[in-house]
Amino acid sequence: MTTMKRRNFLKGAGLAAAATSVAAPAIAQSSPEVRWRLTSSFPKSLDTIFGTAQTFAKYMADATDGKFQIQVFAPGEIVGGLQAMDAVENGSVECAHTPTYYYIGREPALGVATGLPFSLNARQSHSWWHFAGGKEIINEILGKYNCTSLVCGNSGAQMGGFFRKEINTVDDLKGLKFRIGGLGGQVLAKLGVVPQQVAPGDVYPALERGTLDAAEFVGPYDDEKLGFLKVAKYYYAPGFWEGGAMLHLVINKQKWDDLPKHYQAIMSNAAEAANNWMLAKYDAVNGQALRRMVGAGAELRTFSQPIMEASLKAANELYEELSAKNANFKKAYDSMVAYRADVLPWWQLNEYAFDTFMIRTRGRA
Repeated sequence: MTTMKRRNFLKGAGLAAAATSVAAPAIAQSSPEVRWRLTSSFPKSLDTIFGTAQTFAKYMADATDGKFQIQVFAPGEIVGGLQAMDAVENGSVECAHTPTYYYIGREPALGVATGLPFSLNARQSHSWWHFAGGKEIINEILGKYNCTSLVCGNSGAQMGGFFRKEINTVDDLKGLKFRIGGLGGQVLAKLGVVPQQVAPGDVYPALERGTLDAAEFVGPYDDEKLGFLKVAKYYYAPGFWEGGAMLHLVINKQKWDDLPKHYQAIMSNAAEAANNWMLAKYDAVNGQALRRMVGAGAELRTFSQPIMEASLKAANELYEELSAKNANFKKAYDSMVAYRADVLPWWQLNEYAFDTFMIRTRGRA
């Protein structure tokens, strides 16, 4: 029906005035003005990981003609970086951009949401979340804390961090004061490491003072910005504790439920777009940053096979212990393991084979 015919129909039916009086308020009511606050766990200096929250907020404003505005705050402006989810739970803010493994002291299963040592890479994590039960399991747990969540970022496989001294054997780990997040610290503690959970903005001064012997954060781009090379020169790979660390937009459950359904849909899509932006940005900048740091004196090392094997054994022991005493962890962990067993044969046959061939032959093009 053309616009003119529709108008004539309404006029002829005597409904034009009624349509005018009802339509405008209905539209306004369905797209209300919303103002939220988002607290990030990451300092403003890290333009990719902090920038993901800013990018998400921009997508929300753009998609709603500015009706849904989200103001992004750095750690310390409202709460500390490690208290972001707490602020969402108690309603101090509507949402937070944070890795859920910061809160394993409250619920170990939240470590699975970000990513366990020796678990999944970035693409596999995203697939597990959306298609293998991850979203439902984790958000059921978060519901107990008056929260829900959307995936909103992934770092890709992380580096193993900067160390003041070389780490060649398992014995070299004993007594090492290491800044490491999530359950990775508990895994390495079984090998003698003294794990420290330190907010990102506080890592450099702790490393400089010697309070830390080593520190991992994300990867070359952020590690360069944080200046770790100035106080530790040995740069290790891989960060086997974070093969593809997922970040989440943690949202106050009541605030989420109060949103119109189309705002929930817009937010879900904005978080997905921000997720893709973050991973693509890291893929674009990490290689360049690594070359710069090597040029500035960083000495690249890989963890030895005995360290990797001992760490895997310690991880499996920890997961067995946690599963025996925590039903939430067992449910999330079993889900991830089942998905991993299903996906890895395909990955080995195709993705891994393609990647390794291209790496071996990269100098030929």
